[in-house]
Amino acid sequence: MSLLDRYVLRSFLEPFFMCFAGFVSIWLIIDVADNFNDFLDAHASFNQIFGYYLTQIPQTIIMSLPVGLMLALLFSLSRMSRTNELISQLTAGRSVMRVLAPLILVGVLCTGFCVWLNWERVPHAEMLKKGAMDKIKRGKKASDVEPVIAHVFRDRQNNRTWYVRKMRPGSEKNGNRLDGVHVTQQDETGHILKKWYASTAIYDPEKKVWKLEKGKIVEFTPEGDVAQEDRFITGFHVVEDWTETPWRVASTELNPSWLSVPELRDYMKYNFDFPAVQLAPYQANLADRFSLPLQCLLAVFIGAPLGIVYSRRGVLGGVSAALVLLVIMVLSHHFFLMLGKGMRVNPYVSPWIPTIALGIVGLLLLWYRSTNRDFPKLPFTR
Repeated sequence: MSLLDRYVLRSFLEPFFMCFAGFVSIWLIIDVADNFNDFLDAHASFNQIFGYYLTQIPQTIIMSLPVGLMLALLFSLSRMSRTNELISQLTAGRSVMRVLAPLILVGVLCTGFCVWLNWERVPHAEMLKKGAMDKIKRGKKASDVEPVIAHVFRDRQNNRTWYVRKMRPGSEKNGNRLDGVHVTQQDETGHILKKWYASTAIYDPEKKVWKLEKGKIVEFTPEGDVAQEDRFITGFHVVEDWTETPWRVASTELNPSWLSVPELRDYMKYNFDFPAVQLAPYQANLADRFSLPLQCLLAVFIGAPLGIVYSRRGVLGGVSAALVLLVIMVLSHHFFLMLGKGMRVNPYVSPWIPTIALGIVGLLLLWYRSTNRDFPKLPFTR
């Protein structure tokens, strides 16, 4: 990295960290002010409040990075433009793209970091936020997993129907434990072949077997009569041929916004025969896991060319245009994601539409600036 690259990078990083930290601080102040009375009423301890906000860090970072990048680019590049530092580099033979190369690299690194966060940590943070305040009011930690009560799961591949009285999906301690289990095995025509009853069913992820405790097994004839009954009231019974896992049993109860990339893929793999309307939210969220982090790179493509200006009037125009495009980027992301979830647009494509459209706008702005052309003006601005 040359001396000029280090100078451009240093001029950008200082305002970037300030903008990023400022945006996170503003969010924290607003959220604390909004929840302050609830914390007081619940007599929440410092550890409970700290744990609550600690779970929200990934989600806050992925929202703050694009804003911080664009504001820092506008500030640093416009300042370098006013002091003629950028003009000096350009007249020395450097192209606009070469000047912006270290800043584009920062955008790529931030995008990769957001992909890592959005792979699992951000959706799980959103899941923990749901009902976290209610847990604090009851004296529990924000990270505690609430149980799912009276859950029914239909395994269409194996013609099995599960009824579970209580389970805690995602819990590290009790995630593999199901209470009050009733499993019905049917044939392809819908006739009941066998039923399993157990007070507790525990899944062993290493051996991939189920251990049923305190229950019975009932087999039926083709006519529906009881053919055989096997009780294990004080012992247990091991089932080795079930392909279901606790997560798969609970998957139909989970919000698609809370699932990581592997969990979304597993959901669509095991529930491929669900109606398209029911699968659409999961497909749209899977596509969004990869399209949302690209907002960091979009912020660089849009903010960098609009930050390079040659007059005071150009600074105001560039900042205004960049902020308008930033608002459009945020709002269009949510709008097209909703269209995909509702099957108004192909769910795999909908999250990418605003990303691709704004990416084209950003590349056009870079082309105009790198070829020293004036940006096109809108008809109503002439």
